[in-house]
Amino acid sequence: MTSGRRTLPTGFGRLWTAQTVSSLGDGVSHAALPLLALMLTRQPMALAVVTAAGTLPWLLFGVLGGALVDRWDRRRTMWVTDAARAVLLAIPAAAAALDVLSIPLLAAVAFLLGLGGLFFDTAATAYLPDLLGRDPALLERANSRLRGAQTTMSGFAGPPAGSALLALGRAVPLLADAVSFMLSALLVRSLPVMPRPAVEVRESLLRQARAGVWYVVRDRVLLGLALRPAVGNIAFLAVETVLALFAHDRLGIDTYGFGLLLTAEATGGLLGAGIASRLGRRLGTGTALTCTAAVEGLAVLGLAAAPNPYVAGLALAVCGAGMGATMVLGPSLRQAIVPAHLMGRVASTSRMLAMCAAPVGAFLGGWLATTYDIRTPLYAAAVLLLAMTAVTASMTSNRRVEAALRAAVPAAGPDRPASEDPAQESAPGLV
Repeated sequence: MTSGRRTLPTGFGRLWTAQTVSSLGDGVSHAALPLLALMLTRQPMALAVVTAAGTLPWLLFGVLGGALVDRWDRRRTMWVTDAARAVLLAIPAAAAALDVLSIPLLAAVAFLLGLGGLFFDTAATAYLPDLLGRDPALLERANSRLRGAQTTMSGFAGPPAGSALLALGRAVPLLADAVSFMLSALLVRSLPVMPRPAVEVRESLLRQARAGVWYVVRDRVLLGLALRPAVGNIAFLAVETVLALFAHDRLGIDTYGFGLLLTAEATGGLLGAGIASRLGRRLGTGTALTCTAAVEGLAVLGLAAAPNPYVAGLALAVCGAGMGATMVLGPSLRQAIVPAHLMGRVASTSRMLAMCAAPVGAFLGGWLATTYDIRTPLYAAAVLLLAMTAVTASMTSNRRVEAALRAAVPAAGPDRPASEDPAQESAPGLV
């Protein structure tokens, strides 16, 4: 991808700061909510309910949420959502201070925070290409910075901060998260107003949501971009389900060492996000996506065969780098080629597919480890990732990506995928 524009607009700095602050708060609550639940009960199913509640909104309302975002003003959706999440967190904070906190209340808060995340993330994904004029190179740079900040705050800084704040009082991490959401809302409120997408013929919400799903399914590039995180989540959750047990039983790693393993993966993710744009320029976005997917598969294969903690840490760092680069290149390409009025639905469809795949991976990992061996889920995940790489390589090839970028102009029809070849309109599907 090349571009004559090289300077990110001032508004992006405010958006980056808002998402960085919000990610820090997310990291705080990501650690604090499970720990608060653990203070209330030792029942595994009760703890699982709190954890699962945060993912349910994507499974239940993902596509419908995207359709609503496409109807609403994206900037207003972001700041109102964050302001609402700030107010929401005052409820469990007050309950914690009054010593009336409960598992049902924590589950309800986790669900509503997840619902807010659905609207905020989808609106932010749709707002960014408008802010950057749909410039492919600027989108890669912007997503690289956003991804790096998110990894740093939610992966490195937030969880330790959440644990430390919890030591000061049960309400403290919740109040800190509320402050982060309010600051984010104020920053987003100051962003420039973008023209709203062209108004479509008024249809039912369900019909518009279905149109967004169909738009992804019939477009080869978008379908390839959606399959990567969906299949990837099956593989990575299969690994994550048994990783702690694998590290303890096969590598002799204690709790502290396991934390270092996860840190190695997050560090690799930062590196991958930082070099994603350079990879896209050197190899072409399509080839870069294929290479990063192959790197992920080979790294998981290396993890499965790791004879010691050092090799395992290196494998996880390499895997994290592949994931970090993929999570910059893929969304940037999607934002560059999808029409503005469909951006919310397309983004939420892809995210929902990935979220629905996660439980499948967790179940697969547990079953394979129980039925066969603790290394079996890792080998299976590697095979799955490499097979996915082979299947999607032609779908997101450089040729198709460049065709999609050339077609991504205002003249393109509102319901026609940018990457679809006119000569193939009668036979959409995989090739």
